[in-house]
This record gives sequence, structure tokens and C-alpha cells, in this order.
Amino acid sequence: MIEDRCDVRLAHAASPTLVRFNKAGILAAADVHVAQRLAELARETDESVLLAAALAVRAPRLGHVFVDLGHIHETATVDSDEPLVLASLPWPEPSGWVGRVAASRLVGSDRPLRLRGSALYVDRYWHEEEQVAGDLRRLAEPAPADAAVLAGGIARLYSGGEADHDQKQAAAAAVLRRLAVIAGGPGTGKTTTVARVVALLEEQAAAAGSAPPLVALAAPTGKAAARLKEAVHEEAAQLDVDEAVKQRLLALEASTVHRLLGFKPGTHSRFRHDRGNRLPHDVVIVDETSMVSLSLMSRLVEAVRTEARLILLGDPGQLTSIEAGAVLGDIVGPAAQRLRMSAATRRAVQESSGVAVEADEPPAGVTVGDGIAILRRIHRFGGGIQRLAEAIRIGDSDEAVAALGAGLEDVLWIPVDGADPGAAAQLRPIRDAAVGHGKAVIEAARGGDALAALERLAASRVLCAHRRGPYGVATWMPRIESWLAGSVPGFAADGTWYQGRPLLVTENDHAIRLYNGDTGVVVPSPATGRPAAAFERQGRIVTFSPSRLAAVETVYAMTIHKSQGSQFGIAAVVLPDPASPILTRELLYTAVTRARTQLMLVGSEEAVRAAVSRPIARASGLGERLWNARIRYDDR
Repeated sequence: MIEDRCDVRLAHAASPTLVRFNKAGILAAADVHVAQRLAELARETDESVLLAAALAVRAPRLGHVFVDLGHIHETATVDSDEPLVLASLPWPEPSGWVGRVAASRLVGSDRPLRLRGSALYVDRYWHEEEQVAGDLRRLAEPAPADAAVLAGGIARLYSGGEADHDQKQAAAAAVLRRLAVIAGGPGTGKTTTVARVVALLEEQAAAAGSAPPLVALAAPTGKAAARLKEAVHEEAAQLDVDEAVKQRLLALEASTVHRLLGFKPGTHSRFRHDRGNRLPHDVVIVDETSMVSLSLMSRLVEAVRTEARLILLGDPGQLTSIEAGAVLGDIVGPAAQRLRMSAATRRAVQESSGVAVEADEPPAGVTVGDGIAILRRIHRFGGGIQRLAEAIRIGDSDEAVAALGAGLEDVLWIPVDGADPGAAAQLRPIRDAAVGHGKAVIEAARGGDALAALERLAASRVLCAHRRGPYGVATWMPRIESWLAGSVPGFAADGTWYQGRPLLVTENDHAIRLYNGDTGVVVPSPATGRPAAAFERQGRIVTFSPSRLAAVETVYAMTIHKSQGSQFGIAAVVLPDPASPILTRELLYTAVTRARTQLMLVGSEEAVRAAVSRPIARASGLGERLWNARIRYDDR
């Protein structure tokens, strides 16, 4: 094969070892160029050290915080269409390799790289990980609380016969600790617990004769922030609290974490609020924490005042940030299986909530686990979806396949390859759902009923693992549009602003308060009859001229990543080929839990088993720093 000297993917002038790893698809040209520049500055000539440096630079690009030199030869994946045997590459012997790297002038304090055991970090990520661990431990201290006031508040706010014991424990822990984590799957009541926690903190302040706490609500995305605000307001409206407390809850706003910290012009990694200019808030609450990267978490925790509270909400089983780190999973750690509180905290929670807490004693010196609460009771979707989601979460592929094949009322499994042209007949349920709901959206929009159109839009969605390719959104969108064209008179999917066109916002627009992931629909303007884009905002309809929308696309289908944080009445999930590198346990779990009333899953048994058995375990040392437990990972 003739080598293309103009191929930008290849680093032609690199050392022989780096060129070989680059051509194999393990290293990108950028990884090689950075490693070579570092080597030039340090006058490093050992090719094994250059290889390690390039792999350390590569790691964050794949979501890892470091590269494990002891195992990378077993776990590396290849960005290439050609098969490759990893053992055929000139991997250095691990123990000797680590020793040579440790002796290099590239490694050490105030150097570009840091080595911790066999974990090689780019210096920035080493500092961020160490800082996050230190700041979380700093925050993980008991908070002053009036036990009698807390017990009375919990008894009143959780007085119903269906009171969730896990939620009571979570609320108590969030009042008793400065750092609290409320973790759980969709429908377990994480955001509704927030309103009660804030109400309890208001009562604590009143009992102490202090001013009401200044509370910040935040999330990684504008869409998630808007949902958090709406959930808190909805719950606050029905709480049995003093009217002044209720009004302050209803007045709470929410923002993205970036906006909370304050943008600095010309930089994406530094903010107005930092260690030298901390946030003024007494309580900082962050939803969808699974989507927060290590870098963003480091900026957040350093900005929280020592005497303030930080409450993190999220689902460790969902997809993680596209950037480096798996922060929520690292923080929750072994508490995902059993709640690990100190004896003192456990007694305080039991006294205030009236619920016994089963727990292991934490490792010596670890206090972060004291404020972690796991919500397990699901209040949202049906039994079949719940059974399948739990099987996926714990990695039981046999149970997942059994749940899919059990003929459960709310789960329909179509065990075919979604890209097979001969599978059209088996895909009829997907077609019927897409056409039925798409037609309902169009009819409501043509009738000028924007609210009904938006409600019907949320009733069904096709979710794909990929954006492109035979299993991707780019294939399923025209397929669904062709189905609609054959069923809806006057339908024309020509990209124009036709009535009933479903819209997905793809970029934040703070000026008009539309955020990446928001969905809308085109309706006739009541004033002019011309096309208008309608969106729902806290129960009311807002409309915009299409000319004001900078970044929208049609959304009969969307990626599973884009769907994170949303739910649909019917979720039709299309799994890719079992060999797809993005087919993971977290992807499948996220997809399944998007369904509120019915799940339709298209994919072979091999694809299901491949996903369940393939967790995203990112290379990260945060869990080890917090829980004294080393985390192995797959490099994908």
C-alpha cells in the first residue's frame, strides 16, 4: 500500500516507535506531536518514555484521567478499520517501562507528567484529581444541626403513608453533613428530595436565629438546570411549610455550573469564582452530576466556601461526561452497593429520620461516605422496565435477556439487526408508534394547539447509539419521515418550517433561554398564521420566529447521549452491532431508563449481552484517593 504523505492522521517525522503506534491507530498525530515537543524541551531521547508521554496525552481524549502503563498493552483500543493484534506492537515490559519513565526529566513535581504507581498523568489532571479529593474531604465534615427541629421537619414533610425511607435518610444526611450525595436511578425522587432538603435547612436557620440560606441550583446543561428548577418549584408548591419558606423555594432559579461559577472572557477552564473568590451561597445543589467532568468538578469544589454545603445529585449508572473522569461514580464508590456511614452519622440519621440504616463501617480515615444516600425505590416506570434496568445496572446479562424475553407488558424486544433490510416486518411496532405519535403531533400543531403538540411529541422517541451509519440517527430520521409521508396528507420533510415539525435545540441560547437538548414544535403563529417555534417553559407556551433560532434540527430520532436527562412515554431503542465500541452497559442503561411506560428495544441477543458485559470503567484515581480502592479499567 502506498502511504499518503498528506494524510493528517499520520505523524511521519516521529520516532519509529511512535510512528508504528500512530499507524496502528492507537495514537493520534496530535498525541505524537505533543509528546515529541515535550521530549525536545526536556532533552528526552528514550523512545519508551516518549511512547508513555503520548499515551498520557491520549488518555483524557478517551475520557481517562491517566494511562496505566502496567495494563495498557492489554486494554488499548484502536482507531482503525483494520484488525490489529495488540501483542504485535513493540510494547515495553511494564515494570522496566515504569522505572524508565520515573527516572525521566519529564516526570515529577513541576514537570509535564506525574507518575503514581504505574499511573501516568498529564500534570494538569494529576493536580485536578488531587485537588478534588482534598476539597471533598474538606467539605465532608458534620454540619451544625438541631436534632429536634430536623426530626420534626422530616416527620412532617414525609408524613404520607407512601413515605420513602431512603428519601428520609437522604434528607437527614444532607442536613447533617456539609457534603451530601443523593444518588439513584430515574424516578427515585432525587430532585423532589431537594425541595424538602432546602425546606429543612430553612427551618434549621430559623431555629438558630440565622438568615435564610442562600441557595444555588445548578446542572451541567441548561436543559438539566431548567428541569431541576421546575421539579423544585412543583414540589415546593405542595409542601407543608411556612408560607415564607414556600415563597423562597418558588423563587429559586437554576443555572448551568459554568454560569454559576462565572465565565471569564478568553478561557474555558477558569472562572470568576475560584479558591480566591468563593461563591457566596450557603448551599450549592448540582443535579445530573454524572455528566460533570473532573476539570469542572475541580473548579466547582474549590469555589464552595468551607462553611457551605454541597449537595450532588445523579445516577452513577448513567453515561459519564464526554470529558475526562467519572467523578460521581468515584465519589459514590462502594456506597452504590451498601450505604457506608460512620457510626455517629448513622445514629444521627436514624434519630432524625426514624429509619434504621444498614451500613458497613467505612475504611479508617474516610469520611466522604458519611453523606452518601442511595435512593432505590422507583416511582416512575413499570415493573418490566425496572427489572431490565436493574439487571443491566448490576451487569447480569442472563437476567437482562430473560427480562427482555419474558413477554412483559411494558417491554417489547425485537431481536433483529436494525440495519438488516429484511427486518422491515419485525420493525412494524416501531413504525406504528412513530407514525401514530408523529401524526398526532402534526394534527395538534396544524390545529394551533402547541401544548398538545408538545405533549404528544414527548410521548414517543426513537433513540440510536450512533449519529451516523446504518444504526444511526442519520439513517432512522429519513426512514421515519418516509413512513410519515405515506401516512400524513400534505407531509413534506424538506427541511422547511412545516407545521408539526419537531425541533431539537443543539446549542445554548441564553438570550432567549433555550438550551441544548430542549425540544419544540412548529405551529402557526396565533397573530400572523406564519410558522412559529413553540416551546414549553414551566407549564406555559413560548413561541419564537424561526429566524431567532440559531441551532435547531428535526428530531424524530436522537442519540442516546442527547436523550440523557429526558424521558418519553415510549422509547424505541436501536442497538448497533455487538462490536460497536460505544455499545456499553451505561449506554444501554441510559437508553432503557428513558422509557416511562413502554420500551421497544431493537437488537440481537449478542448486542444486548455485549452491552451488559462491557461497563465503562475509566482510568481514574479519585475513587482510590477517596475510598482506598484501586479501579481497573478498559481502554475504550
